[in-house]
Amino acid sequence: MLATTGFRDLLAAYPEQIPEADAGRISRTLNQILGYKGADAARIRREVQTGRSYVVLVPQLRAKQSAAIKQALASGKLKGVSLEPRAVRIYPSPGGAPETTVASHLLGFVNNEGNGQYGIEQRYQELLGGRPRVTSALRGLEGGSIAGSSRLVDPGTPGADLRLTLDAGLQLQLEKELYAAWVADAAVAVSAVVLDPDTGEVLAWASVPGYDANRFRATADEDPNRFIDPIASRVYEPGSVLKMMVAAAAYERGTLAASTPINDSGSMQLGRFRVDDSDKQPMGWIPFEDVIAYSRNVGAARAAMTLGDDTRSASIALYQMWHRLGIGRETGVDVSGEVEGLVIDPAIKTWARIDLANGSFGQGVAVTPIQLATSFSAMVNGGYRIRPHLAAGVGGQPVAEPERSQVLDTELSAELAGLMTHVVTEVPWYAKGTLVPGYLVGGKTGTAQIWDTKRRDWVPNVFNFSFVGFAGATRPEAVIAVQIHRAKPLIRGQGDFKLSITSYELFRRIAIDTMAAMDISPARRLAGPPPLPEPTSGREVAPGGSRRGGERAHGGSGTDGGRGTPAASPSAEASGPRSYPVPEGIP
Repeated sequence: MLATTGFRDLLAAYPEQIPEADAGRISRTLNQILGYKGADAARIRREVQTGRSYVVLVPQLRAKQSAAIKQALASGKLKGVSLEPRAVRIYPSPGGAPETTVASHLLGFVNNEGNGQYGIEQRYQELLGGRPRVTSALRGLEGGSIAGSSRLVDPGTPGADLRLTLDAGLQLQLEKELYAAWVADAAVAVSAVVLDPDTGEVLAWASVPGYDANRFRATADEDPNRFIDPIASRVYEPGSVLKMMVAAAAYERGTLAASTPINDSGSMQLGRFRVDDSDKQPMGWIPFEDVIAYSRNVGAARAAMTLGDDTRSASIALYQMWHRLGIGRETGVDVSGEVEGLVIDPAIKTWARIDLANGSFGQGVAVTPIQLATSFSAMVNGGYRIRPHLAAGVGGQPVAEPERSQVLDTELSAELAGLMTHVVTEVPWYAKGTLVPGYLVGGKTGTAQIWDTKRRDWVPNVFNFSFVGFAGATRPEAVIAVQIHRAKPLIRGQGDFKLSITSYELFRRIAIDTMAAMDISPARRLAGPPPLPEPTSGREVAPGGSRRGGERAHGGSGTDGGRGTPAASPSAEASGPRSYPVPEGIP
């Protein structure tokens, strides 16, 4: 039970009935029971002494407070004070982080007026709260209703029970995983969502820090921004996870194949701007699948430029793929406050070459984590765009699954899923930090700089880290999107970013929890990754980056912290990308 309706006592007073000589003593007694000091205590003293006919002192008391006040009332110490039971929303399950309730961002809360605020509570306010019964009657000269004049205006409707798609055990475990990463990485926030890519059912959805929905007033006083759900209601630049959409567009148009050689020159001049790989070291001619695996910004930019005969047509092609997959569009998930994202349509405002390059590695575009989870679902589920949803049943009756539409060819979807698997098996540090023995896993990292609109410059040494991927026995059965928001690497060198728990390590932990929750057994005969080289460094060298922002790898020292040597170093050549002779490929 995530939320239910119960009764709590409202504390009220009738100040006009309180003798002036007793007002101070009654105020002190109430403040002692309530534990109020300072401004709160002053408010109680002021309200008790107003002389008004009726005031609400505390709209909702805790059980211990109610018991103490009942005892004081019985002893005659609180003349002119009353307790009034009222129906309130109760969130009985503790969350995975201290001082939180389960799924606080997702559920929202019901305020003291009985109105749902945020999340499910606001989205399904009428269904859950029902409508009150309304009658009207004529009033007599003395103000009372005239007998026999009452008539029914609205019979009202009772509130209904709503069953959600969430797996309660997975939800709690997810919150624990996020809290551990939040503490370890000293991030501003950490979020993740788990979807069934075939149906769109949300299996788990959480962000840290959360809050205690039973004590929403305390959160409102401390930081009301904590109510905003980062998964659906906040946007961010995702970084190189969007390189997968360059691949989708290129594969579909036939401009590139996985084996097409591309010249990763380490840097590329575009007018007065320059795009750099984060290590600024060329990997030379490498197959396109390794451009994605090693997250090379220069290679991704060159790939994006193959999508059309000129910058305008290539930009439109990339934008159209974003749009089809749901980037910059509401997903339709049934929570309140979902935002569209920030995407510029090149057909309306022309992109420069640097805009196309930046877009190829996920800068200059802002999305939500639920958009990423939905778009990656379409890339691995056979090409169907799904609508993520949380409502599973109302009043004991199941809810019809939302319709889905095919936006990619089935064969293209299979190619993209294979490319994601290549990413986590080709790159040693991703393999060690991401793979789950016996399961099929794939995905893509993303690391992006953060633009400071006031300073008009990049925030120094603080980044957003993402990983979006899938896991299953022999096919994608869960899609997981992870975001670590505004984290500061412990160590930063030339393209070197180290976190205690990386985004892909966090994905792995969540994937293990998800497979257990879904009761998916490992495949008996599933080819494993190639042997991993022994780590020769406590750091990881990033596989991308640019002056305007781009991919940076983030290593870790946590329990599953994978390590790898620089992709361009001699010691990594044996496990690095395959070398090719200079071909007639992409210059």
